[in-house]
Amino acid sequence: MPPLATARRATAVAATLLVVAAACRTQPAPKGADDEHAGMDHGTSAAGTAPAGDDRSLPPDAESAAARLAASPRHGEYAMIATGPGATDSIRAWVVYPERKTKAPVVVVVHEIFGLSTWIRGVADQLAADGFIAVAPDLLTGKVDPDAPDSVKVAAIRTLDQAAALRGIEAAGRYGMSLPAATQKFGVVGFCWGGSASFSTAAAVPSLGAAVAYYGAAPVARVQMANTKAPVLALYGENDARVNATIPAADSVLKQAGVKFERETYTGAGHGFLRQQSGQNGANGVAARAAWPRTIKWFRDNLGA
Repeated sequence: MPPLATARRATAVAATLLVVAAACRTQPAPKGADDEHAGMDHGTSAAGTAPAGDDRSLPPDAESAAARLAASPRHGEYAMIATGPGATDSIRAWVVYPERKTKAPVVVVVHEIFGLSTWIRGVADQLAADGFIAVAPDLLTGKVDPDAPDSVKVAAIRTLDQAAALRGIEAAGRYGMSLPAATQKFGVVGFCWGGSASFSTAAAVPSLGAAVAYYGAAPVARVQMANTKAPVLALYGENDARVNATIPAADSVLKQAGVKFERETYTGAGHGFLRQQSGQNGANGVAARAAWPRTIKWFRDNLGA
């Protein structure tokens, strides 16, 4: 791609992510909470339903993530990843390996506006359980302390160099594919702000094999979306009007561009349904049980098993 075209594409992507960072902020979480949606009204658990996070075929919810990680048999480790060939800066990432004999495709896990949380690490662990090498970059590396309050992380996301964030996501994919146990295919999955970043990565990174966006607003720039090449799966909760308002334009532009695009809106579910599986009177759990198997199938179909 010509340098000027690349620069224009990066500028459009960066502008979109900056808008999304402002829009994604919800009410402040209680002090010390590792959950950016803790201040939102997710409803209550349905009577008689199993406790959230009990289904080991799904990622944990926010409340059970730490315990699930502590009990995981899979190898997870932190790594420092150079942001590009010859780059002097690097980002921290959580890497989890599947237990399999053959090489595995890579999935980059993009966090919400609160950085590399315990829950995101739990999602990465579940992706490894499903057969993928999972790489979860901390796109706030060097900006805030990992244990900083949520409000500090939100402020940092809002001032983040968005082009640098996309470079970090692409670098995480390159790093994953450089591992001896990896194939040469990678995908991306993101949540809330990270879901929007998944859309943007699909438009900006030609080598991407597949993208999944969980309750992430689609890019506002129609030209940007038209650049998308990778197959995109977008998953939403019905009770998320702000994000859902971006769906029709994305559907129209991506299909006109010939992009493989599928979307699903889950009845009664709210924003953040995968991490708050007990919310919305059980509807979040129903959505999670439908969305995660579809996510895994999407990656297996487009990246290989």
